[in-house]
Amino acid sequence: MALSVIYVSPEAVPFSKTGGLADVAGALPSALKGLGAAISVFLPLHRQTASGGFNLADTGVTVSVPIGVKEVRGRVLKSVETGVDTYFLKCDEYFDRTHLYTTHDGDYSDNLERFAFFSRGVLEAVKVLKIRPDIIHANDWQTGLIPAYLKDVYKQDSFFSKAGTVFTIHNLAYQGLFPAALYDLTGLGKGLNPLRGLFTPEGLEFWGKVSCLKAGIVYSDVITTVSRTYALEMQTTDYGCGLEGVLKERKDDLHGIVNGVDYDEWDPAEDTLIPANYSPDDLTGKAVCKKELLKKFGLTVKASTPVIGMVSRFTHQKGFDLVAEAAPDIMKLGAAVVILGTGEKKYQLVAEGLAAAYPGRFAVNAAFDNALAHLIEAGSDIFLMPSLYEPCGLNQIYSLKYGTVPVVRATGGLEDTVKAYPLPGATGFKFKEYEAPALVKKVKEAETA
Repeated sequence: MALSVIYVSPEAVPFSKTGGLADVAGALPSALKGLGAAISVFLPLHRQTASGGFNLADTGVTVSVPIGVKEVRGRVLKSVETGVDTYFLKCDEYFDRTHLYTTHDGDYSDNLERFAFFSRGVLEAVKVLKIRPDIIHANDWQTGLIPAYLKDVYKQDSFFSKAGTVFTIHNLAYQGLFPAALYDLTGLGKGLNPLRGLFTPEGLEFWGKVSCLKAGIVYSDVITTVSRTYALEMQTTDYGCGLEGVLKERKDDLHGIVNGVDYDEWDPAEDTLIPANYSPDDLTGKAVCKKELLKKFGLTVKASTPVIGMVSRFTHQKGFDLVAEAAPDIMKLGAAVVILGTGEKKYQLVAEGLAAAYPGRFAVNAAFDNALAHLIEAGSDIFLMPSLYEPCGLNQIYSLKYGTVPVVRATGGLEDTVKAYPLPGATGFKFKEYEAPALVKKVKEAETA
């Protein structure tokens, strides 16, 4: 009998996306199905999904979840468009919103109840649909309450008696922290400790707050993260975000596994989103892609000019302060830069300021545009990822497939997936120090190697 896997994520391509989690959540279930698993994916029905033109069928299943003193109801929809059974929890009160988790003004104030509803709603839906799981695979803080519910509310429920839990941390910095006063919204711990429930230092309490991420870490059977080096880094004070002690306690259950990518989508020989296809045996099409990239971004440099591409969130994590400091020296090297991304306004303004300072050579598009992301991978000569920390990263892996040389900081998955020049079999360039001169040095090496 096939292994029954319930894969739960707050986002997954092609249905919804804010970052790399969606890419992994879109690709991994198909790969597991290919290995013989009976897999079902569960997602919220975000507005982004509902308005995306997908063929979604109503299963007729409804769920009711206690959120504090109220009952919140949702419907279960289904799609088979990706070849994997994918279910959506529909609750317009919580998910019919412009953004998935946050706006430029900050996080949604009701995020705890939104994802408590989703986490418990998935478990209720699985029961009604009679999909008896061997493994429930939860991802990031938005699903971190699932292992806690299984150890508490559903502890005596025979339907889940054989279900083990895997919890994957895609980025430790996003923890789902909420005021202690909101703990009762979760419905946890009513029969274990009437005064505090699971809200203890050994449970999901974190410096006086409710931590959904910590719930996943403490109550899951197995913890994974997205690279071997990040699994080690997160157990240190520099990268542990205050949870390094908890992770050290569970180090025997913590496994770093590098993310994979979907080469059905990311392959320059087959990519339908770029103007010309190419392969290692014939790179003619890459020159066509570069010409189109220069045109799209309004760059006025010669075709021979090295073009450095970035597709990234505008955040401190992604090294935009380093880019700003290094930009004048990079410009002196004669390169051009194109950046695509969304995120924090202050870093977006920094990038746009550089574009204004170097017209025709430095260009920014502050948007999410999948087709343009593919074009940047195909048309750039160098791909830059100077991250302060990077749990895994996917673009450096795409770059290896597209013949675009990655220049990365040696941290997390960037350390694990890029072999530094001039070692035999080198695939890119790495620098260790989080300093602008180190970045510029490696860009220069990449241009001249």
